[in-house]
Amino acid sequence: MNILERFDLTGHVAVVTGAGRGIGAATAVGLAEAGADVVIASRTEKQLREVAARVEAAGRRALVVPGDLADVEVAAGLAEQAYEEFGRLDIVVNNVGGTIPNTFLDTDEGYLEEAFHFNVTTAHALTRAAVPFMVKSPDGQQSVVSISSMMGRTAGRGYLAYGTAKAALAHWTRLAATDLAPRIRVNGIFVGSVMTSALEFVAGDDRMRGEIEQKTPLGRIGEAEDIAAAAVYLTSPAGRFVTGKMLEVDGGTEAPTLDLKLPDIAP
Repeated sequence: MNILERFDLTGHVAVVTGAGRGIGAATAVGLAEAGADVVIASRTEKQLREVAARVEAAGRRALVVPGDLADVEVAAGLAEQAYEEFGRLDIVVNNVGGTIPNTFLDTDEGYLEEAFHFNVTTAHALTRAAVPFMVKSPDGQQSVVSISSMMGRTAGRGYLAYGTAKAALAHWTRLAATDLAPRIRVNGIFVGSVMTSALEFVAGDDRMRGEIEQKTPLGRIGEAEDIAAAAVYLTSPAGRFVTGKMLEVDGGTEAPTLDLKLPDIAP
């Protein structure tokens, strides 16, 4: 096959969580443009319907599954729904996650555990449920991609819960890759500052936007499609010799791009 054919996902089936907007939506559409049918899940059905229309415009099928993905039974159930609808399951993209920044003293044990649950436990529940279906697929290696964050490999004030959870997701990726090789590849993406709903407040504030751009070596805020392109690479035959790795798609950043201006702990 030539180099472009290595990115072809025709006939494959993917599950993408958090697919109603942002990175999840762009990834679902990107996988469809590469040839995959997709199961898309998030809380808001209206958003999912809009994404499904874009998938169908790319000539592929979409199964819309609205639900609270913080519920591990809902997340895990996506695997069986994919298999029942499409007869196979090849790709899982664990995109749902996120945690609001908080000060150290306001990050109690429950807040930390909630961050771990939403970012790591849900990914494990879905992937674990998906594996028995993925190994039934007749051709090649199947693939899991988890969306982590640059805060999982750097340090900044206010990000303790979020960064800890994203670091755990990255190491979960490495360990899962070891457990599931050679049949299923498992990789992740360390995402930098990307213009999604989580950063929409930045767009209207020239100071904050300028700070992020200035601290990003490539001089701009990323687009959701930048992450989608990486996900297509990792899940397609183009990435067939890659597993247990975290791909850094962050504009070259090595430190947080937005200072939350949290003060020192007072005496």
